[in-house]
Amino acid sequence: MAIADLYSSGEHRRNLAHFAAIATLASVDGEISSEEKSMLDRFAAKLDITEAEYMEVLKKDNKYPIDPPHTSENRLERVYDLFRIIFSDHHIDNEEMVLLKKYAIGLGFSGDQADKVIEKSVAIFSGRIDFEDYVYLLKH
Repeated sequence: MAIADLYSSGEHRRNLAHFAAIATLASVDGEISSEEKSMLDRFAAKLDITEAEYMEVLKKDNKYPIDPPHTSENRLERVYDLFRIIFSDHHIDNEEMVLLKKYAIGLGFSGDQADKVIEKSVAIFSGRIDFEDYVYLLKH
């Protein structure tokens, strides 16, 4: 059973699943660096992850894989959720960009697709979209 299945709040379950996937990505090389730990701490605070949940996710014997959705729309929804989390402080840093790419690839996007999705999402979330894109988004 996934750790997210233990919690009843749909939003909290999604947040916990995102955090678990992020923590798994951070620890994929075996060690969590101080920069990665700092980023995990920020994500934990943004996602309302309790200390107990945090410790459970970081246990060496507990790896929570990214469960890639089968449809591109569901993959985009997961990327969107993560962008909402990252941009909750209206800022994105280089470590978060690296993590986003790893996450997008883990969800099933190719490297090129991940770059395009991230580039467009950053433009949208930071409010730097072209007028043509704005019109397209409003009409569709």
